[in-house]
Amino acid sequence: MCDRGMGPDGAPGPAVPWRKVLWERQPFPDNYVDQRFLEELRRNEGIRQYRYWTVVKEAGFVGQQLSCVAIFITLWLYMEQGLLPPETLLWTSLICALVGYGLHQLLSTHVESCSEPRTHLADLQSATIFLSFTFGFSPVLKTLTESVSTDTVYAMSAVMLLAHLVSFPYAQPSPPGSLSLNAALFASVCLASRLPGTLHTFAMLSCALLVFALWPCLLQRLRENAPSQFTGVCVGVCLGGVGGLGSQWLGGAVLLALALGSVTLLCPLLLVRLQRHKDNIQGPWDEAEIHEDLSRFLH
Repeated sequence: MCDRGMGPDGAPGPAVPWRKVLWERQPFPDNYVDQRFLEELRRNEGIRQYRYWTVVKEAGFVGQQLSCVAIFITLWLYMEQGLLPPETLLWTSLICALVGYGLHQLLSTHVESCSEPRTHLADLQSATIFLSFTFGFSPVLKTLTESVSTDTVYAMSAVMLLAHLVSFPYAQPSPPGSLSLNAALFASVCLASRLPGTLHTFAMLSCALLVFALWPCLLQRLRENAPSQFTGVCVGVCLGGVGGLGSQWLGGAVLLALALGSVTLLCPLLLVRLQRHKDNIQGPWDEAEIHEDLSRFLH
């Protein structure tokens, strides 16, 4: 493209081709561009297109984690009212832990890993140490919040459970994030300290470890190796959360069902619908990107 420049006296000069360079003096303004400028315009380059049911499936992890919190609160309500003996919860947690550990090991055989896997003895040792310390400190944890009002304990528990849901690493939940896990365990300690006995506290904390620490690891294995079963498990957990909470508080079950419907059905629909309005443009005005490997200069 040749453009006619201006001579020193303002008269039209000879046709001079414009070049996109800064180091050469040209008879054009600094902000001048020619007609080829917009020819390099690119729209929505590299934008990922989402499918509705794929997004719904991924959002199921968020829904089931919300339901896990509801199930944990339901178990605590049953124990506080004396409807669930701590022995029953302990034996149920033990059976679920053994079944879950077996499924986790079965699914792990299909996963190639460069690191050396943990042995069963190491897993048993870790579980024994945790249960021993938890059982030994249960009397201390039982009286930990005696000087704190009940309303404050409930408020702290609600805030910590909300922090657990917000900070949970849904993309890669195995292992759970430290902030998310610590917030859930802190809420568990607060709630367990309001139970009638020391054994109740121990059973509640053991259940909290199972729900908030071990269950996400198993669910991640299911998502990677058994996608169809993963969807069914998420639906079952959501139904269990709504049904369990409904047995104690009907209004809470309705709110949970509305929250699950919004997270797993409405939000993915909005995401897919809003994709058509996305307009991301790239062109020669973007910053330069260096694609060459420069790691050799760092040594």
